[in-house]
Amino acid sequence: SLLVNCAGQPRKEKVKLPSCLHSRKPNSIPNKKIEDPVAGKVNTSSLATTRQPLSGFHLIPPRVTFGVLKEGCTYAATVILKNVGVNFSRFRVKQPPPPTGLRVMYTPGPVAGLQIELEIEIFAMVTKGEDTGGLEEVSHDIEILTETETLLLPVRANIL
Repeated sequence: SLLVNCAGQPRKEKVKLPSCLHSRKPNSIPNKKIEDPVAGKVNTSSLATTRQPLSGFHLIPPRVTFGVLKEGCTYAATVILKNVGVNFSRFRVKQPPPPTGLRVMYTPGPVAGLQIELEIEIFAMVTKGEDTGGLEEVSHDIEILTETETLLLPVRANIL
């Protein structure tokens, strides 16, 4: 427990977590697919008694906020898709529609106990014809399709 120390006494200060543990499970939609018993399963005795699921991905950071962007320029941000399970897993990214100006660049393939970088690129463009006060908001959830669920990566930006 984080509330007591190794001697069983209450802690005086909070425990500082390492930066690698600051990620969290992103918003997701579970797939109704039954897990394939041959899909790279690991059977070791240390994992036989665990009760938590041994598959899935975490996004670091869990959302991308570009802030205020200048129209006509291209901006990029990097998101790490980390495999927190013991099995190798595959994924693919559903590319956002062109009017959003968003594009996701990555190397397809399995992620076996590692992580992969997704580069989120946005071309800042105003798509609406009417006057919006000089500021247009871009808001889109990028869908990352995995074997067990669909992850949603929210991307927000304001175009000046």
